[in-house]
Amino acid sequence: MDHAGRLNRLRSSLEGNRLDSLLVTHLPNVRYLCGFTGSAAALLVADRDCILFSDGRYRTQAKAELATAGVSNVRIAIAQKSPLVAAAEWLAARRRGSAPPAVGVEAESITAAMRDRLLALLRGKARLRSAPPLIERARMVKDPSEIQCIRRAVELGASLLGVARKKIQPGVGEIEIAAAMEYAARIRGAEGMSFPTILASGSRSAIVHGRASAAPIPRRGFVVCDFGVILAGYCSDRTRTVHVGKSSVEARELYQAVLEAQLAAISAVRPGVTCDVVDGAARRVLRKRRIARNFTHSTGHGLGLEIHEAPRLAAGQTQELQAGMVITVEPGAYFPGKCGVRIEDIVLVTGSGCEVLTPTEKELIEI
Repeated sequence: MDHAGRLNRLRSSLEGNRLDSLLVTHLPNVRYLCGFTGSAAALLVADRDCILFSDGRYRTQAKAELATAGVSNVRIAIAQKSPLVAAAEWLAARRRGSAPPAVGVEAESITAAMRDRLLALLRGKARLRSAPPLIERARMVKDPSEIQCIRRAVELGASLLGVARKKIQPGVGEIEIAAAMEYAARIRGAEGMSFPTILASGSRSAIVHGRASAAPIPRRGFVVCDFGVILAGYCSDRTRTVHVGKSSVEARELYQAVLEAQLAAISAVRPGVTCDVVDGAARRVLRKRRIARNFTHSTGHGLGLEIHEAPRLAAGQTQELQAGMVITVEPGAYFPGKCGVRIEDIVLVTGSGCEVLTPTEKELIEI
């Protein structure tokens, strides 16, 4: 990972955004910039100074992780107080010049109370500004090392569907199946799950985020399996919908409609295409089948160090896709009280089109 290059590019962008420094408090952004993975951190990035503030629990870890990341120009400040407070006190003690410096903050990662405390600690010696999403914009396009990490996470995560297929049987609790998948993930090297495993069967398959429950698998019906793992800090995400028992004509038609919508959306993915165009490709297919109103969420999202990142594939989203972006494509259709279907793959935007990273078998599986 080119952590040093990321930091240098961020520092170069500060002046153009009328900032003297940026106080990074969103932990995935801290990790992205300097490699630190602890749970308490604030990273101050300025033209002359770059300081990681943390507490005593992370003294050894911070030193080791920053050395591994190759960011020798980042100083470590260990304090017996909140990293945010320590950063604010450092800023207040080092005012230069007549005008208070402009310090950018990540408005979406700090509370109103935190902002008020920062202002009180700075005592007018620095001006706080809500910074544009500079790091999030950079994170949208993955470098080769990140793409390799995601590929490995996708491969590991995809293997869990085989575990689910063996466990899915009428009468078995959803949570038991999810537990078997999560245990297998850990045994195979995952750091954890990208999100609580979604395993929703029968009428619960109509719940878009139906986390695994104590409900038993019914004798007949769809089972939505949505799961992912974290490996080397990067997430995977995959959804497959299987059917317990012999599927009806209506069930097969529903599954085929969602599959066609997903394939249409994937076919639309290429550099220069806007996110809403990909979303529209999926919705047009479902509109022809007269079930577009049952597709109640966006077509997909970026992923990487977090399971949900920019960009977002939805109506009105005019962000253009770029080579190196990694997105999910996951249309679905849901009929409350009856059933639901979703099919999801991870897709890499390439220079000329796209590559589906997820193993692509998508025929309807009957168990």
